[in-house]
Amino acid sequence: MQDLFDIHDEDGVWQEALGSGATWIHGFLVAHADEVMAEIDRVVAQAPYRHLSTPGGKRMSVAMSNCGAEGWVSDRAGYRYQTIDPLTATVWPAMPARLRALAQQAAGDGGYPGFEPTVCLINYYAPGARMGLHQDRDEANLTAPIVSFSLGLPATFIWGGWQRVGKTQRIMLRHGDAVVWGGEDRLRFHGVAPLKDGEHAVTGRARINLTFRQTK
Repeated sequence: MQDLFDIHDEDGVWQEALGSGATWIHGFLVAHADEVMAEIDRVVAQAPYRHLSTPGGKRMSVAMSNCGAEGWVSDRAGYRYQTIDPLTATVWPAMPARLRALAQQAAGDGGYPGFEPTVCLINYYAPGARMGLHQDRDEANLTAPIVSFSLGLPATFIWGGWQRVGKTQRIMLRHGDAVVWGGEDRLRFHGVAPLKDGEHAVTGRARINLTFRQTK
């Protein structure tokens, strides 16, 4: 891991480099957590959390929803984006303007001005839920960064290289942290270790992750 950037502010938000194109913004979302949770609740009321299955038929331990012009889905037909929610047979909820603005702010802070997210994946981690090492490569636009927000229980983020095998770093993401990656780091493998049980004042026995992507 590279040395810390000398970037701090009076609210305790600070940045750490994870690579030449990747930035960990500690505490970015803390001051906005209540309003973000309210927006998430409104989205999930329209597009409830569900456990998708992999193309091989395995049930994913992480429950998820989407908002934006498209949603990410997975089933035996494969991984893909589509405009219709297969659970409700309606279009996905619009991405709340506040969430979009915060994602754009984080992207700019991470060195990617002009980010125009079209999709927000909302991932719900209960104790024991995990995300295996993977690349975010279903987007037609691989030049735009990924912006990820963490809320609730701390989670061990696994930050790898450009191959599934090889050395990885384990990073403890806490409530309010953001991670932004793009450029040469855009296709790094990453994942989340099984979530440890606990209780958080904002999310209860859960971690919620928002992942913003620009698909086109």
